[in-house]
Amino acid sequence: MTDAEQPVGGPGSLDALFEGYRRFRRDAWPDLQRRFERLAKGQSPKIMVIGCSDSRVDPQQILGAAPGELFVLRNVAALVPPYAPDAAQHGASAALEFAVRVLGVERLVVLAHAGCGGVNALFEGAPPEASDFVPSWMSVATRARDVVDPALQGDARQQAAEEACVGVSLENLMTFPWVRERVESGRLSLTGMHFGVAQGCLRCRDANGFWADVPPE
Repeated sequence: MTDAEQPVGGPGSLDALFEGYRRFRRDAWPDLQRRFERLAKGQSPKIMVIGCSDSRVDPQQILGAAPGELFVLRNVAALVPPYAPDAAQHGASAALEFAVRVLGVERLVVLAHAGCGGVNALFEGAPPEASDFVPSWMSVATRARDVVDPALQGDARQQAAEEACVGVSLENLMTFPWVRERVESGRLSLTGMHFGVAQGCLRCRDANGFWADVPPE
């Protein structure tokens, strides 16, 4: 459907986007104007978040960050591919390189979430409508299948799969030589997180690979 064919005022229309912009200008811009004026001169975030493209999971909102505080990469299932400096096009790796080597971020966070369709595609198979790119992309995390207890079922299995994919991305981050060097020298930290969409709960992975809830207060 083209823009001209969109229902006037419908959720997918330009009118809806423009109305959102107007709310931003009316309600948020007065308080944010000075911050954006400073940010126009350059950015210096200390944290990069690698999150999922899922519309329900906004890293800035979940982590209570202001504009300019997070350098965010979002893709299907919040995956990081292994280091592969070849002639292919590597969007995720390019964002990572810029954040680490140019901006000098001090922490990389891989943020997964409950009900991830990408992870479900890895473990259960992608829907036929998403067969051109999704299966190939999700193959980045194939070895996550080997660490999930086959006895788990339902939501417990899904969450274990999502957390296992975070583990794969953290391992892949260490294949980038300039990430590894900074981690080993103490200049960069790696963190895994998982957000429960229905409950609004955040879980965090420690250095030994164990997960625990982050206290809400």
